[in-house]
Amino acid sequence: MTAPARAPKLPLYYTDIPRAVVEYGQLMTVLPLRRTLPVGDGHPVLVLPGLLAGDGSTWTLRRLLRRLGYRTHGWGLGRNIGPTAKAVAGMAERLDELHTRYDAPVSLIGWSLGGIFARALARRDPSAVRQVITLGSPFRLEDERHTHAGPSFKRYAHLHVEAPVLPVDLEAEPLGVPATSIYSPYDGMVAWQACLNLPSEQAENIAVLSSHIGYGHHPAAVWAIADRLAQPLGSWAPFRPPAVLRPLFPRPALKMA
Repeated sequence: MTAPARAPKLPLYYTDIPRAVVEYGQLMTVLPLRRTLPVGDGHPVLVLPGLLAGDGSTWTLRRLLRRLGYRTHGWGLGRNIGPTAKAVAGMAERLDELHTRYDAPVSLIGWSLGGIFARALARRDPSAVRQVITLGSPFRLEDERHTHAGPSFKRYAHLHVEAPVLPVDLEAEPLGVPATSIYSPYDGMVAWQACLNLPSEQAENIAVLSSHIGYGHHPAAVWAIADRLAQPLGSWAPFRPPAVLRPLFPRPALKMA
């Protein structure tokens, strides 16, 4: 049973950016160890940014994954201001284009709001999606008060073609593809409880000690992403970190009641 959802406390919110800067420094410190990360098989990966962010925010993660052997791509739609007509149509076209270009299903990585979009894409066309990895994405948000991002999202609501309805009915059913949610109890932007997959044979939750803005470069999150992407197609199994890395993953996947 999880604790009741609530927006992160203000100390976490106000320190999220400084903590993200520290986490980036930690990644740079351990970067020489990237050769110990699982090597990729060359399949395509599409990375979707969070609210008010663009491809620049995912550049570090995409570059690292490219060096591991993946064909990584940004979403190419500028700043993410929510489900505008341009974003909704553009993401679907981007996924279709990559699926056709590589003749292979695409792994989707979505950061915060980008993860909600990634899950919607997987529901729309599961045959084009290899797996979905979300980073601090509140796809099971039940109350807008459980996130500090509400005002920023509402600022652009007049441009949105899809109005969110909480709770999201679709999330009562698991995705038809493997789904990994990477979340943090120290997330300064969204309630971590809203980021949890419901139990299923192809869904899991991985806890890290990251800030919200730091998910894309937090060392533990990067390791988990690389591990998940390296699984052979059709052979998904739950995450099991090496013994030496277990302290980086502070708690097991939480079970929902």
